[in-house]
Amino acid sequence: MFNRRQFLALSALTPFALSAHSHRKESAFQFDLQENQFLLHKRPFQIRSGEMHPARIPKIYWRHRIQMAKAMGMNTIAIYVMWNYHEEQEGQFDFSSDNRDLAHFIKLCQQEQLYVIFRPGPYICGEWDLGGIPAYLLADPNIVLRANSSKAPRYMQAAGRYIQTLAKMIKPLMLDQGGPILMIQIENEFGSYSNDVEYLEELRQLWLRQGIDGPFYTEDGYEQLMQNKTVIQGGAIGLSGGESADIIKTRKDYPHVPVMCGELYPGWLTHWGDPILQGKDVDVSKTISEMMAAGQSFNIYVIHGGTNFGFWAGANSEKGEYQPDITSYDYAAPINEQGQPTAAFHRYRDIIGAALGTALPPIPAPIKTLKQHSNKPLLPKFFTSIWDHLPTPRAFNQVQAMEQLGQNSGLVLYQTSLTTADTTQAQLQIAELHDYATLHFDQHYLGAISRTRIKAGAFADLQMHAHRQALRLNQMKPGQLSILVEGMGRINYGRVPVDRKGILSPVQIKTESAEPRTLEHWHITSLHLDQTYLARLHATKNQGRRGNFFHLEFQLDSHLNEIGDCYIDLEHWTKGIVWVNGHNLGRYWKLGPQTRLYCPANFLQPGSNRVLIFDHHHIHPKPIAFKTHLED
Repeated sequence: MFNRRQFLALSALTPFALSAHSHRKESAFQFDLQENQFLLHKRPFQIRSGEMHPARIPKIYWRHRIQMAKAMGMNTIAIYVMWNYHEEQEGQFDFSSDNRDLAHFIKLCQQEQLYVIFRPGPYICGEWDLGGIPAYLLADPNIVLRANSSKAPRYMQAAGRYIQTLAKMIKPLMLDQGGPILMIQIENEFGSYSNDVEYLEELRQLWLRQGIDGPFYTEDGYEQLMQNKTVIQGGAIGLSGGESADIIKTRKDYPHVPVMCGELYPGWLTHWGDPILQGKDVDVSKTISEMMAAGQSFNIYVIHGGTNFGFWAGANSEKGEYQPDITSYDYAAPINEQGQPTAAFHRYRDIIGAALGTALPPIPAPIKTLKQHSNKPLLPKFFTSIWDHLPTPRAFNQVQAMEQLGQNSGLVLYQTSLTTADTTQAQLQIAELHDYATLHFDQHYLGAISRTRIKAGAFADLQMHAHRQALRLNQMKPGQLSILVEGMGRINYGRVPVDRKGILSPVQIKTESAEPRTLEHWHITSLHLDQTYLARLHATKNQGRRGNFFHLEFQLDSHLNEIGDCYIDLEHWTKGIVWVNGHNLGRYWKLGPQTRLYCPANFLQPGSNRVLIFDHHHIHPKPIAFKTHLED
């Protein structure tokens, strides 16, 4: 047995130095079932892990973020793998392009002499769209998710294909093969969803059949673990939000299973409509101090959050209220969205360094920020209207969900004809609209409907019907009704297993004198807002409609290595999406609290640059500005 000082001294050593003269069998990461601890080369080992997600970080910054975690005293990096990010279309996997190159990220960790905890799901939560499960599965009206193959054959078939593909890539990166991967997590926080332990075992068997025998572990909150007993054979336990005392309690309940804090929260997530960016008041100094003193293993979730670029942000559901997540995943993490150390970073670094009794690696130099155009208001110009760039619609008798159209994200336009009888003192009702829509009559704006709760009186100038599914129609002539729907983040946590997008219920016309009538004969247009669609846009005249694109052309005179990160401030805009040189920065919404979108330096270029903005509501452009921080 080692005393605490010897234990921490071993944990402070450069990890791969320990294996330099060891036989391969002695290099394995193992569980000590008697002492209830982790072993590396048969010696007690404290995991000090910081979580970050390659999908949320520009590839050029991967090494920098890894080095930042190492400088805070981490010896391990934990990563979620977002299945839907790597298989957007069924059977088409991408593990090589840009920041989808997981093998490269893992090798960078090894080069920086850090181990890896691998968290591939298939479900990962993570405030990510549908918790990482591909949207194409939702095209099946009878789909069952996160269950064993007897209950969910379609899902498990797809999950099996995913694990088989993933296993080929990571098998050479496992510790016993000379790589840095210590453990693989099976599913994620399943005790918050179900008690189907047969499903967990089936996932474990999928890995075993690929020649990967772990070690494995599960992740759950303490109460959910005690209630549903969602552990696996031979696996360790990670506790979500676990304190030092929770680890001790769990070890009493599972005396021969190693336990760690699998998610130690240094901040928190933020939804659109929250009053402030959440998590700033969190301080886990006491917890880190206790775990260091006890030699307990932990994973800081997240040590660096990054950004939900594109349409990947997820959502929660609280008491029936839909709560989409903002674009930034800053999370009030010790390493902020730009990769800079916060005050918390320095506090935790001091605690860990003092406990280890050794000097930690130096903090890497900060990433440059953009100086040109900083804080100067710039006015984009009208470019074109979405109404001038509608692909060919498809005809349906009834409305269809986005996924039934073979679409994962973006906008869907629903159009049908109304008669005079429909529009005289009538109310348009949509019981299930996911998630935000502007309504138009002959392309003239009528109002907006939001699934997200909006305070009464907010956006009164937009005729917003906050958190309602009805809109009154008054004395209108016959014409075309258009409903432009934006699908926002799919719910990623809790017991809501399926969250399709678009219009999910009949659209009805209700008058005081008659029963509601369902509208039929729809023309439905998919607007993916992807690179193919954007490349076809061309300038048109502004005809006073809503649903417009605006653009700003600007010059950067410096060389690429002098161009820096920035935030684009959209304080004066209402709701939409921003692209910089074709890169989708994500969503903005005046609902707040986020009003600035992160633009990393690699999205910019010397010479001419272009910002493209789609806004649901503005007819005329508003100013934007380049800022150096998420908020002042």
